[in-house]
Amino acid sequence: MTQLVENKELIQTYKQRAEKLVAQMTLEEKVSQMLHDAPAIERLGVKAYNWWNEGLHGVARAGIATMFPQAIALAASFDEDMMEQVGDAIATEARAKFNIQQQYNDTDIYKGLTMWAPNVNIFRDPRWGRGHETYGEDPCLTSKLAVRFTQGIQGHDPYYLKAAACAKHFAVHSGPEALRHQFNATVSAQDLYETYLPAFHALVKEAKVEAVMGAYNSVNGEPCCGSKTLLTDILRKKWEFEGHVVSDCWAIKDFHEGHKVTQNEVESVSLAVNNGCDINCGNIFVYLVQAVKEGRVTEEQINQACSRLFTTRMKLGLFENPEKVSFSDIPYETVDSPEMKKLNLEVAKKCLVLLKNEKDLLPLDKNKIKTIGIIGPNANNRKALQGNYEGTASRYITLLEGFQDYLGDDVRVLTSEGCHLHKKSVAALGRENDRISEVKEVCRLSDVVIACLGLDSSLEGEEGDEGNEFASGDKMNLELPGLQETLLKTIHECGKPVILVVMSGSALNLQWADLHIPAIMQGWYPGAMGGRAIVEMIFGECVPEGKLPITFYRTSEELPEFTDYSMKGRTYRYLERSPLYPFGYGLSYTKFEFSNAKTDTTEITEKGIQVTFNVKNTGNYTAKATAQLYVKAEAENTPHAQLKAFCKIDLMPGEEKQVSTYLPAEAFALCDEYGNSQIREGDYSLYIGESQPDQRSLELLGKTPAHIVLNCRNTL
Repeated sequence: MTQLVENKELIQTYKQRAEKLVAQMTLEEKVSQMLHDAPAIERLGVKAYNWWNEGLHGVARAGIATMFPQAIALAASFDEDMMEQVGDAIATEARAKFNIQQQYNDTDIYKGLTMWAPNVNIFRDPRWGRGHETYGEDPCLTSKLAVRFTQGIQGHDPYYLKAAACAKHFAVHSGPEALRHQFNATVSAQDLYETYLPAFHALVKEAKVEAVMGAYNSVNGEPCCGSKTLLTDILRKKWEFEGHVVSDCWAIKDFHEGHKVTQNEVESVSLAVNNGCDINCGNIFVYLVQAVKEGRVTEEQINQACSRLFTTRMKLGLFENPEKVSFSDIPYETVDSPEMKKLNLEVAKKCLVLLKNEKDLLPLDKNKIKTIGIIGPNANNRKALQGNYEGTASRYITLLEGFQDYLGDDVRVLTSEGCHLHKKSVAALGRENDRISEVKEVCRLSDVVIACLGLDSSLEGEEGDEGNEFASGDKMNLELPGLQETLLKTIHECGKPVILVVMSGSALNLQWADLHIPAIMQGWYPGAMGGRAIVEMIFGECVPEGKLPITFYRTSEELPEFTDYSMKGRTYRYLERSPLYPFGYGLSYTKFEFSNAKTDTTEITEKGIQVTFNVKNTGNYTAKATAQLYVKAEAENTPHAQLKAFCKIDLMPGEEKQVSTYLPAEAFALCDEYGNSQIREGDYSLYIGESQPDQRSLELLGKTPAHIVLNCRNTL
């Protein structure tokens, strides 16, 4: 189908209709429409509309909906097709809920079709509390997954958007949470264009994302929601973005309260609108009436902002007879349907990452087990399934419940919370480590023990504000909190086989576990079906295929200062020390062999490079291989080999397939100190395999990616 975004004549019609509607409004009416909670204008047939809705990994905060794994978990799939499926499912449920909400005249918050997702900030530091909302640390992975997710949200209807996606938070935003309302991120032009902006650029140019949300912080002295550099020079002029810009919530009052670049509310709203911010999440834009009267903002600028907003509503079909909009037929029964639950389980399985499997301990054979122990503060913790910006599931399957459901009466399941998630005792009046005797007895009676540790969104998340009062903020370090590592050591001492399942949205220090625990799985925040997915993988009903979208460092001590936004020493692209588990790493129950890697030319030109290679499943399980292609410019002061393409290949045991993929010329480009992208003269290494070509990946996997040397004769 032709996408709506490509139908320029139709979009022009929507713009003209929007402009005609706005022209009939008073100044006060227009300003009212620039708040996230836009009231009705009955005389013009304009219904009330609340722009604020969340769809990070499912429709959030508005009743029952399918709760998919958290965004960082989705990224671990390295699966573009799956991302579009998830985006489409979210849009389907959003439409189904919107349809019935409209019938009952429910226009409350979280009841619209403007989904404020995806979050494409780069997860540059594992201490950032909101990192689990992102697709990880790599610009290429983030860009490709976000494009397909956005296409799923917005759909492929020739006339209307299914829902409207929003690229956030523009830009250079990844903590610290506690300082975000006054923090100024100082960033070089090179890092800006090479790391922080590519995903936003891809969403604007490739996915035609309908909205962009500004960030709380300042960048190089300019508050993002009123930044001439970001919103005017880059987004509107350079990228030719035609959608609307929304502020982060209550971010505009930060201009005078936090960043101190304006004196008062009138100056703040003027700075925002004059630089292209169209809608205020919050209520400070009411001062625009005064700003216009004082001559700080022209009414033409108000008209332009309002026209953009109503153009989006036109694209969503909100000013049409519902019978004309095919999405109006989506029934409420699609929400939380058996089909959605099936998809959610399939997605959860694709996101799990097997980090260690000594002597092929996994998968387990339940016929050889009489008693299994499930121990840890996340074993039966629903919050550890959710992440943040979560919806409400009709049923949650924790890890403990997953084992109980799967094993039934065939295997005895014993359990202990083991310890509190972060406190010294479980019982408020208990002594320190008050569950330790129970832990030791469960271990003694069990044939195998599952330790379920980690974090939840009460320990890593967004800084608390009016919309998120119980949030947690950044991590101080990478250690397992409270007594969790002590608990793990006690379990290990029992002498039984131990499998560690880590549920967290970010990297933790797993050095001790890596040395002593035979099997380790990163479970993330795996969604409402997460417990079932993990258990089915542990017993071999499915095969691990997830890869790490972030680097697992050894300690936080090796990291630069959290407030330093230079990429030096950060992420796999600029890392100066060997990680514990590298970006792109993840084991399978089967083995893959890559061979016969070729390119159609060894010379890099503007035409790009066509790459072919073979992948063979040499193991005993039907599984998906994840092919990863990395490029390294063989010159001083350039990043390590960078991910530039990836794909999934279904293979039965013994099956071999030839894969063909294309690398555009831009895959070989780097930015200079001024942010200008160019392909430099010289040699380039292309690596093709199931991991990046770093030394740690070679140690863990025992195999080397294919290597092809390419050359650029003249700078492009």
